This record gives sequence, C-alpha cells and structure tokens, in this order.
Amino acid sequence: MIKALQFIRSIPRYALMRFLGSTFPSLYTSRFAPVVLRDIPEPELPNQQWVRIAPKLVGICGSDLATLTAKGSPYLSSVTSMPFVLGHELVGTITEVGTEVESIDTGDRVVLQPALGCQVRGIEPACDACRAGRYALCDNVTRGSISAGIQTGYCKDTGGGFSENLVAHFTQVYRVPDSIDDLAAVLVEPFSCALHGVLRAEVKDEDTVFVLGCGSIGLLTIAALRATGCKARIVASALLPHQKEHATNLGADVVLHAGGSTSDRYARWAKELDARTLRPEMGKPTVIGGAGVTFDCVASSQTLDDCIRFTKSGGTLVLVGMPGIPSGVDWTPLWFKELTVKATYAYALETQGTAERHTFEIAIDLLREWGPKLAPLVGKPYPLADYRRAFAAALQFSDSKAVKTVIAIR
Repeated sequence: MIKALQFIRSIPRYALMRFLGSTFPSLYTSRFAPVVLRDIPEPELPNQQWVRIAPKLVGICGSDLATLTAKGSPYLSSVTSMPFVLGHELVGTITEVGTEVESIDTGDRVVLQPALGCQVRGIEPACDACRAGRYALCDNVTRGSISAGIQTGYCKDTGGGFSENLVAHFTQVYRVPDSIDDLAAVLVEPFSCALHGVLRAEVKDEDTVFVLGCGSIGLLTIAALRATGCKARIVASALLPHQKEHATNLGADVVLHAGGSTSDRYARWAKELDARTLRPEMGKPTVIGGAGVTFDCVASSQTLDDCIRFTKSGGTLVLVGMPGIPSGVDWTPLWFKELTVKATYAYALETQGTAERHTFEIAIDLLREWGPKLAPLVGKPYPLADYRRAFAAALQFSDSKAVKTVIAIR
C-alpha cells in the first residue's frame, strides 16, 4: 500500500465546492473537499514497456486547483477515469523498469511527459494526432490497454504524482541532467506548456507582445520567449508586486498593473501598447491598435475579453494552458480585427528549422541555462501530509507569494 492524494467522486462535495467555495474558501482545504490522503494499492505496470517512478517534488497545477474547487469544465469529465490520483508536474526517481525497456535504468532522475497517447495505450495504427507527434491531442484517450485519461493524474490505472509512486510508459520519461536541480526540474512540464505556446505563436523580433497574467504560466511564457532568443518588446500585466519583480527579472520590458477599474486599466495598457480607446454607447471601451501577439495566461472571462480587445488588427491571440468556463466575452473584436486565435494545450513534436524535437527535450536543454533563473519561482516544498496547507498556499497566492507551490513526496 502507498500514500496517495486521491480524488473522491461525490456530487454533494462537488456542489459544496462549486456553489459555496467562493463564499467560504476554507471549504477547499477542509475535510469536505473532494480530495483525501489515503492508503491505496500501488499501481501495477500495465506491461513490460512501463516503469515505476517515485516522485520527489510535485507541482500543483491550475488544473489540480480547478479539480479541487469544482471550477473546471465538465467537458473533460468523460475523458477521465476514477478514482484517480492527482499530480502530473513532477521530478522523481525510477524504482522499477519493465523487461522490455532498454533506455532507462533504476535510479535515473526523470521528469514525466504526462500525455497518454496511442503508443502509451498500445494502439496501432496510431491516430492522426499521435502520428504527427501531437500526443496530447490523441483521439484514443478512452481506449487501449489502460483506462480513460487525457494525462497521468486523471487516469485511475497510472496513479499520479501526489503519491509515493506511479507508473509510466517509457516514452513518457525524460532524464534530467545533473546540472538541473530539482527546483528547476519540477518546472519542466509547465515550462513546456508555455514553450509550446511561444513556439506556436511565431513571434517576430519587431512585434510588441502582451502577456496577460504573471502567475506561473505567464512568467514561464516570458521566460520561454527570452530563452528561445525572442527580441520582441514584452509588455506584461501583473496583479501583485512579487509577480512584477519576477516578470522583470525574466525579461519583460514593461510590467503593468492588472488591477483597478476597467477605464483606468485600459488607459494604462493603451499607453504602452500603442492603442487608443473609444467609448461605445455601453460596455467596455473599444480598443483600436494594440499588441501584435497577445498571450492569455489566466483564461478567465475578463482576461480573454481584454486580450481580444488589445490584440491589434491582423494580430495573433494565444491561449495558454487550461481554461475555466469563460462567459460574457464579447467576440466582436475577433471578427472586426480579423484576429488569428491559437489555442495551445500541453506539448508536441516541435519543428525548429529542419529538426523536430519534443517540447520536453527543448525545455530541458533551455533549463541548463535558465534553471537558476526559474528555480526562484518555486516556493518552499510542503510535505505530502500537509497537502491542505499546500493547496491553501496555491489558492491564496497573494498571501503566500507562491508562484509555483510544490509538494515533497520524499
């Protein structure tokens, strides 16, 4: 048996979080929350192409928080299997290797690429997405040799990072060089998400880029832009002083305050983004001009609406990460400005020049230099037994000043 943080499928708990959690936030970390630390059987290797990983550090992702607080979209509930153990941002050690695995040894320090695509599921021929190296977009996430699940952490058969061990197909595992310490390595997965968005955006050096949101994904997006050699002018929007400091250190040219009234916020942003605002008969200001490329790294109704308005005509809007359920967004500027929208989820086989490499490989290479710059984003680890305090810190980031909250399993 192993200790694991397991999601509980419960309609009363879901309703309590969804409808009362915002009013009484302490519910999210109470005994009524839909996650509990318990003893469960350790997951079995589905076949001899799999390995077992003992996590060391595991990051709390926004999708983990959405699951805890019942704020995620029900759209994805049909592509998970329960009961599942949360956690997919991890660095750990290989403790068991299947007999058909030759490239990985017991004791290797690794990170996990959590997408559960066709090869992981033993499906041949692979779907179109997997053949193109876009494993996170697999069409077969409810089929094959394991249960439904888009990622490790949402599949009952694989286990998850918030446990003493989990299993993974050998193709999901990437070794971490000794030069990258654990505090940087635990960021490989979210950094890869940001990097995938940056590579898809195709930013030009003469562009002005607007990064809305300086939580972990926003800050990692700024880092990914600079780490890949982007010389564009980066304007970022941050809510808190420590976020502004991190954004500046990672290469943002200007960091604007995200708070205040809509009219004040829009006036500040327009000044820096070569835009002007006009007052319509009702509603939020009309924005003419703006950034050539915008990254929405919050995915709320307000930020999506703001990004659409502050992307200039013919520009590109990149949606990074996992959204909530946006409502009240005025889509008119999308049509009026003929914007290109690129929704980005997870990672893929990326094309750089004439070479193709997985986002994780590129991210690990970049972290050889950028690891020390990104490690300060990681807060002091919490023991697994203190998972409630860890989730509270991640939710109350204005108090904790945590950019990435992590749990230490070992």
